[in-house]
Amino acid sequence: MRRMRRWAAVGLVGLSACAPEGASSQGQDISDLYRVFVYVAIGVGAIVYGLILWSAIRYRRRSDALPKQTRANVPLEIVYTALPILIVLGLFVLTFRVERDVDRVASEPALVVNVSGFQWGWRFEYPESGISVVSTPSEYPTLVVPAGETVRINLSSNDVIHSFYVPDFLFKRDTVPGQPNRFDLLIPEPGRFRGACAEFCGVDHGEMNFWVDALPATEFDAWIEERAGAS
Repeated sequence: MRRMRRWAAVGLVGLSACAPEGASSQGQDISDLYRVFVYVAIGVGAIVYGLILWSAIRYRRRSDALPKQTRANVPLEIVYTALPILIVLGLFVLTFRVERDVDRVASEPALVVNVSGFQWGWRFEYPESGISVVSTPSEYPTLVVPAGETVRINLSSNDVIHSFYVPDFLFKRDTVPGQPNRFDLLIPEPGRFRGACAEFCGVDHGEMNFWVDALPATEFDAWIEERAGAS
């Protein structure tokens, strides 16, 4: 029994390690929610398969005699009806809270970047410093942000629907013509992350890639000064 518990613990740790890790604070919230769903699914699966195995062994055929028949078991029926409802309600409430936190925007973000998608590239504009970074046929653009600071991303599109997607953030948001979108992004640690358009938008959809560089505050300030001076 002790060995079974040990293997079960190892399995849970292994599944937890397979859960995607969000590189942004919002992505970390999504990752934590994912783990809750995995653990609940494991528990439900263990109960279901355990009962199937127990029933197959306990009520296996021993003779041609008809076993005792039970017409109803009201307490049991209440339990197996109420328990799934409570699980679903709990997951719904938890999901609602996480999505609310992910969609919450700060009243005073440290930086605002206007991101526009077009066929087939991206434009990153920093209105406070007059900097603009645009895709070229030979180079993917880089969205540079300060690590550890809240960044407001304003999304727009002038042609068709695109989708701002960074897998490491466990997050995507559509850019819809005539319907501006926005979200806040906070990347705790410096790093480089690849992004792409996740909405098919035409012939060169596969070329709508970009990079996100999260820099330490001093390096970000130096980048702003350099790009502002060049423009």
